[in-house]
Order: sequence, then C-alpha cells, then structure tokens
Amino acid sequence: MKQEEFKRSKLIERVKDTSEWDVIVIGGGASGLGVALDALSRGFKTILLEQVDFAKGTSSKATKLVHGGVRYLAQGDISLVREALHERGLLQQNAPHLVKNQSFVIPNYSWFDGPFYTIGMKIYDFLAGKLSLGKSIHINKEETQRRISTVRTKGLYGGVVYQDGQFDDSRLAVNVAQTCIQMGGVALNYMRVTNLTKNGIGKVNGVIAQDTDTGEVFTIQGKAIINATGIFVDDILKMDKPEAKQMVRPSQGVHLVFDKSFLPGDDAIMIPKTDDGRVLFLVPWHNRVIAGTTDTPIDEHSLEPIALEKEIEFILKTAGRYLTKQPTRQDALAVFAGLRPLAAPTGNSNKTKEISRSHKVIVSDSNLLTLTGGKWTTFRRMGQDTVDKAIKIGCLPKKESTSATQKIYSAIPTTDRSNHMYIYGSDQEAIRALAQENPVWGEKLVEHLEFKKAEVLWAVRNELAQTVEDVLSRRVRILFLDAKAAITAAPEVASILAQELGKDENWQKNQIENFEKVAKNYILN
Repeated sequence: MKQEEFKRSKLIERVKDTSEWDVIVIGGGASGLGVALDALSRGFKTILLEQVDFAKGTSSKATKLVHGGVRYLAQGDISLVREALHERGLLQQNAPHLVKNQSFVIPNYSWFDGPFYTIGMKIYDFLAGKLSLGKSIHINKEETQRRISTVRTKGLYGGVVYQDGQFDDSRLAVNVAQTCIQMGGVALNYMRVTNLTKNGIGKVNGVIAQDTDTGEVFTIQGKAIINATGIFVDDILKMDKPEAKQMVRPSQGVHLVFDKSFLPGDDAIMIPKTDDGRVLFLVPWHNRVIAGTTDTPIDEHSLEPIALEKEIEFILKTAGRYLTKQPTRQDALAVFAGLRPLAAPTGNSNKTKEISRSHKVIVSDSNLLTLTGGKWTTFRRMGQDTVDKAIKIGCLPKKESTSATQKIYSAIPTTDRSNHMYIYGSDQEAIRALAQENPVWGEKLVEHLEFKKAEVLWAVRNELAQTVEDVLSRRVRILFLDAKAAITAAPEVASILAQELGKDENWQKNQIENFEKVAKNYILN
C-alpha cells in the first residue's frame, strides 16, 4: 500500500510545475516545519526544503519533553513559560498519538525542598490555565518510594509530583511533514539549498536547490524566503551577505538511554539542582529510560555531534546520586548529542544556560527572514510569529493563522501505549495489514526487539525515508533505543530499501557502511 501523495517523484513534479511559491522554507527541523504548517494553515502556497532528512539535526535529539520549562520559571522568564504551556496543551490536542501526559516526581532531600517546589509547581499549574495537565501535589517519603522504587532513600523527606508532556520528536517531525503535504504543500528531504536568488533591487526572491540523490538543480521562486535551519542559520545568512556576523553559538545537550529497570514505574524524575546549575531528567520513553541533559558551549556545528567524556560522566554521576541502582557506561544502550541554536553571546558571557530559549525572527536588508532559538514545544507558535512577520514586512498578504487547531497527520486519541505501534496513530491498521501481506514483513527486524519489517516498508513507502539511517534513526527509532541492535538491523533495512527504491548491491553496501559510521557514535561501551 502506497499513498501516492507521499511519493518523492510526485513532489518533485510539483516543484517543476510551480512557477512561484508564496513561502519557501529552508530547513526541515522543528522550526521549519512549524513555519510551513502555519503558512499552509493560512492558504499560502508553501514549499519546505531540507538538506538531509526531517529532524536530522537537533530536532531528533531532544529530551522528548513537551514542557513549559520548569527551569525558565526559576529564571523568572514567565512569558516564555506561559507561551510554552499553552502550546503544550495545543500539541496534546492536535497530536494525541505522540504527545502524552507524563507525571514527574521531584525527590526532596531537605525539609525546605517540599514547600519550595510545591509553591513553584503551583505557579507552573496556574500559568498553564485551562490547558493544565493536572494539579501538582506534595507526597510523603513512603509515597515517593512507592512511585519511584529505585530512588535513593537515605535522607529522603518526600517528593513533589507535577504533570508535563512527553513525546517522540522525530516521529512528530515526519507527521508534520505529512500534514503539510496533505494540506497542499511540498515538503522535501535531501534537497539542499546552495544559494539564494535576488531581484534587481537586492531583495531575495528565491533559492537554488540541489536534489542530493539525483544531482538535479532547481531554481525555485518565492515571495517570502524563510531561513529556519537551526544551528545552520549562519550558513544561509552568509549566502545572503558574505560578511554577515555570526548569529548562533551552538550549545550541546547529551542524553544517555538505559533499560527500564533503572526507573520501573510510570513516573519520571526531575532533579532540580545539579553541579552545573541545570536540571536533570530521568524519563520513561518507549519502554526505556532517557537521562539528560547537559549544556556545553561548542565552537562548531555538525549534523552528528559527539558526546564529550565530561558530559557522559556528569549524567552518570548525577543520576547515580539519586538512584539505588547506579548506572554505568556498560548500562547505556545508546548515547546521543544534539546542538541547540542559541543566540551568540555578546561580551564574555559563556553561560549558555542563561541565554533565553525564546525564539526570534530577524529580517535582513534583503527581506530574508531568519527564525532562531525556540524549542519543539513552541514550534507552531514560532511558525505563526514568522509568517506574521512576513506579512508585516509586505512579502505576503494578510491572512489569519489556523494552525492552532490543525490536527497532525494520523492523530487519534491514544491512551493505551503498551504496544509500540501506538506512535503510528491511525496508520496502525494499515501497517498491520501490510505485515500480513507477506509472512516475511511480519517478522521482527531484530529478534530481541519489538519492531517489524513492515515498519521499514511503511517508512519508505509513506514516510519519505530514503536511507537506512532515516529508517533506524528517525522512523523506527532503534538507533536511539539500542545502538548495537540498530547496527545488527542495518543490512536487512538496506535490502528492503534497495528493493523499494530500485537500488543495487553497491548502494546497499554504502548504506550499511555509512550507517555504521554514524551508529558508532551512539555506542558507549
């Protein structure tokens, strides 16, 4: 079963058949997808171009939380928290298959922590308004132990429970790209923008892009050109103006993944005070546990940043202080690092955790719009603000946004998450039917894991997956859940892809080699 609208060849045809777009979005992470979704909700003819794959960079490497940002509250950034909590509520309504309510426990190891964090979380609840996910409560020592059976009991006074959102980042990215296509837009991965075009008075009026699969080059004309490339915004700004000063200073965030035994219950842990002044989360995710994150200034950007030893040690050490079961390097099923696109600091400040995470829309002299900062939770609002700005500067006519009520592709109400297939929403039945068409497709990809070969087929036929890495990293998330198992699965995935895409054995061999190179960075031991 193949949904024709998601065929790459059909999307390329539409690029060739369209003389001018209203909106051209460069970048297929959270920011770019938010812009495209909002532009399409207003009826603008929109195309999104991503140089590699949707959410290939930072947007697949989040802490998997849809949250207001407890620590922004501590920093006094009330407006950011309020906006994020509002967007959290909308996202849960619009993508209920991927966003769920997650309860967090803050363990208290001093008598003062209880009232202090209870009051703080009550403010958090209040700011969420009618989109609150539930009331925060204080619990005693016994209840804390019952809920977190692996929590360190020595010196434990009790805990504070609060509610936040949790999601799957790259699955949301893929579903938003599909939503954009169903709304009449074009969203293409493996389409790299190599230059901008300008009219006689120096205003941007299009882009030159290359299909990295075929090498074909396209000149695409548009009224509003949006640079939403995350940590790569400076590269696009330099195409516009070679002497443009650096706008982004990347900050690295690292996460480790462990098996469920480290946090057997349904609750997550939030550690509010760490050695570097950040908060640390231990969160259940796809029947594993994610621990993170760090905040390390990095001088250069890359698509596959590598976790530093000191970051790994920090997470192991901090998590170990709060758990009876001490995590070690050998316990880590995967490690992943992402780069946040923070505003480049002025003066000598190096403290990335103090830089506001709110987004900004900057307009160049050429009318190129650049969206920087922000986070997944507010991706839709970031898009709305960017399109509003394009209207304000006269690139687009005034039309009202309706993205706040736009349901995301395959969204269905979801409460039972015991089967890993829940992430496919309303596509689940079609994938199960596919698995029954051929006994081989119903087989597991790796014997000790839950994922089926039919999911690979589905990813390439209906989710724009082009490579082994697209499948194992961002569609079927084995790389993030068990990096060694992902390497084991790679040859089978390459074989299924080759058959579907009409590729030869040489292509398969290259795919497996390329994937192994990436996957090695996700293995700790």
